[in-house]
Amino acid sequence: MILKKKMMFNDFAASRGLRSTRQRDIILDIFLSTHQHVSVEELYLKIKSSNQGIGHATVYRTLKLFTEAGLAREILLHDGQTRYEHVMTGEHHDHLVCTGCNSIVEFEDETIEKLQKEIAARHGFQIKSHKMEIYGLCSICRK
Repeated sequence: MILKKKMMFNDFAASRGLRSTRQRDIILDIFLSTHQHVSVEELYLKIKSSNQGIGHATVYRTLKLFTEAGLAREILLHDGQTRYEHVMTGEHHDHLVCTGCNSIVEFEDETIEKLQKEIAARHGFQIKSHKMEIYGLCSICRK
Protein backbone atom coordinates (compact mmCIF):
# COMPACT_ATOMS: atom_id res chain seq x y z
CA MET A 1 0.00 0.00 0.00
CA ILE A 2 2.82 2.42 0.86
CA LEU A 3 4.51 1.83 -2.49
CA LYS A 4 1.23 2.52 -4.29
CA LYS A 5 0.78 5.77 -2.33
CA LYS A 6 4.35 6.81 -3.19
CA MET A 7 3.67 6.17 -6.88
CA MET A 8 0.41 8.16 -6.67
CA PHE A 9 2.22 11.08 -5.08
CA ASN A 10 5.10 10.97 -7.56
CA ASP A 11 2.60 10.98 -10.44
CA PHE A 12 0.77 13.93 -8.87
CA ALA A 13 4.03 15.84 -8.32
CA ALA A 14 5.14 15.20 -11.89
CA SER A 15 1.79 16.43 -13.23
CA ARG A 16 2.41 19.67 -11.31
CA GLY A 17 5.96 20.00 -12.62
CA LEU A 18 7.42 19.26 -9.18
CA ARG A 19 10.54 17.20 -8.94
CA SER A 20 10.80 14.22 -6.63
CA THR A 21 12.73 15.00 -3.45
CA ARG A 22 14.15 12.85 -0.70
CA GLN A 23 12.57 15.14 1.91
CA ARG A 24 9.05 14.56 0.53
CA ASP A 25 9.71 10.83 0.40
CA ILE A 26 10.76 10.81 4.07
CA ILE A 27 7.74 12.89 5.09
CA LEU A 28 5.41 10.56 3.15
CA ASP A 29 6.96 7.45 4.73
CA ILE A 30 6.58 8.82 8.25
CA PHE A 31 3.08 10.20 7.59
CA LEU A 32 1.90 6.85 6.22
CA SER A 33 3.41 5.03 9.22
CA THR A 34 1.28 7.06 11.65
CA HIS A 35 -2.03 5.58 12.67
CA GLN A 36 -3.59 8.63 14.23
CA HIS A 37 -4.65 12.09 13.15
CA VAL A 38 -1.58 14.31 13.30
CA SER A 39 -1.00 18.04 13.29
CA VAL A 40 1.85 19.59 11.32
CA GLU A 41 3.72 20.09 14.61
CA GLU A 42 3.27 16.46 15.71
CA LEU A 43 4.47 15.13 12.35
CA TYR A 44 7.37 17.59 12.33
CA LEU A 45 8.51 16.38 15.76
CA LYS A 46 8.39 12.74 14.58
CA ILE A 47 10.42 13.63 11.49
CA LYS A 48 12.89 15.91 13.29
CA SER A 49 14.04 13.15 15.65
CA SER A 50 15.73 11.28 12.79
CA ASN A 51 15.92 13.90 10.00
CA GLN A 52 17.33 17.19 11.29
CA GLY A 53 17.47 18.75 7.80
CA ILE A 54 13.69 18.84 7.29
CA GLY A 55 12.08 22.03 8.53
CA HIS A 56 8.62 22.82 9.85
CA ALA A 57 7.67 24.78 6.70
CA THR A 58 8.65 21.84 4.49
CA VAL A 59 6.42 19.50 6.50
CA TYR A 60 3.53 22.00 6.28
CA ARG A 61 3.87 22.50 2.51
CA THR A 62 4.25 18.76 1.91
CA LEU A 63 1.11 17.90 3.92
CA LYS A 64 -0.76 20.45 1.79
CA LEU A 65 0.54 18.67 -1.32
CA PHE A 66 -0.56 15.29 0.09
CA THR A 67 -4.03 16.76 0.58
CA GLU A 68 -4.14 18.11 -2.98
CA ALA A 69 -2.96 14.71 -4.26
CA GLY A 70 -5.79 12.95 -2.41
CA LEU A 71 -3.47 11.09 -0.02
CA ALA A 72 -4.43 13.07 3.08
CA ARG A 73 -7.54 14.69 4.48
CA GLU A 74 -7.60 17.77 6.68
CA ILE A 75 -9.73 17.84 9.80
CA LEU A 76 -10.14 21.31 11.29
CA LEU A 77 -10.87 21.01 14.99
CA HIS A 78 -12.98 23.43 17.03
CA ASP A 79 -9.85 24.99 18.53
CA GLY A 80 -8.48 25.93 15.10
CA GLN A 81 -5.95 23.07 15.05
CA THR A 82 -5.79 21.23 11.72
CA ARG A 83 -5.02 17.54 11.80
CA TYR A 84 -4.29 15.20 8.90
CA GLU A 85 -5.25 11.61 8.30
CA HIS A 86 -4.53 9.14 5.51
CA VAL A 87 -7.08 8.73 2.75
CA MET A 88 -7.65 5.12 1.85
CA THR A 89 -9.35 4.48 -1.47
CA GLY A 90 -12.96 3.39 -1.07
CA GLU A 91 -12.86 3.81 2.70
CA HIS A 92 -15.12 6.25 4.52
CA HIS A 93 -15.59 7.00 8.17
CA ASP A 94 -16.84 9.79 10.39
CA HIS A 95 -15.41 11.34 13.54
CA LEU A 96 -16.27 11.93 17.17
CA VAL A 97 -14.10 14.83 18.33
CA CYS A 98 -13.60 15.56 22.04
CA THR A 99 -13.66 19.30 22.74
CA GLY A 100 -11.85 18.67 26.02
CA CYS A 101 -8.74 16.72 25.02
CA ASN A 102 -9.04 16.84 21.18
CA SER A 103 -9.05 13.06 20.91
CA ILE A 104 -10.65 11.76 17.72
CA VAL A 105 -12.58 8.51 17.41
CA GLU A 106 -13.32 7.17 13.94
CA PHE A 107 -16.58 5.33 13.39
CA GLU A 108 -18.63 3.85 10.58
CA ASP A 109 -22.39 3.52 10.59
CA GLU A 110 -24.29 2.18 7.59
CA THR A 111 -27.60 3.57 8.91
CA ILE A 112 -26.20 7.12 8.91
CA GLU A 113 -24.75 6.66 5.42
CA LYS A 114 -28.08 5.35 4.10
CA LEU A 115 -29.99 8.21 5.71
CA GLN A 116 -27.67 10.80 4.16
CA LYS A 117 -28.24 9.28 0.71
CA GLU A 118 -32.01 9.25 1.24
CA ILE A 119 -32.04 12.90 2.33
CA ALA A 120 -29.91 13.92 -0.65
CA ALA A 121 -32.18 12.01 -3.06
CA ARG A 122 -35.29 13.56 -1.52
CA HIS A 123 -33.84 16.99 -2.30
CA GLY A 124 -32.63 16.02 -5.78
CA PHE A 125 -29.04 16.37 -4.61
CA GLN A 126 -26.14 14.27 -5.91
CA ILE A 127 -23.50 13.69 -3.24
CA LYS A 128 -19.89 14.07 -4.36
CA SER A 129 -18.37 13.76 -0.91
CA HIS A 130 -19.19 14.46 2.70
CA LYS A 131 -17.78 14.42 6.18
CA MET A 132 -19.38 14.18 9.57
CA GLU A 133 -17.71 15.41 12.72
CA ILE A 134 -19.59 15.20 16.00
CA TYR A 135 -18.19 17.37 18.79
CA GLY A 136 -18.60 16.69 22.50
CA LEU A 137 -16.79 15.30 25.52
CA CYS A 138 -15.25 11.84 25.67
CA SER A 139 -15.86 9.63 28.69
CA ILE A 140 -12.53 10.60 30.27
CA CYS A 141 -13.17 14.36 29.98
CA ARG A 142 -16.71 13.99 31.33
CA LYS A 143 -15.37 12.62 34.65
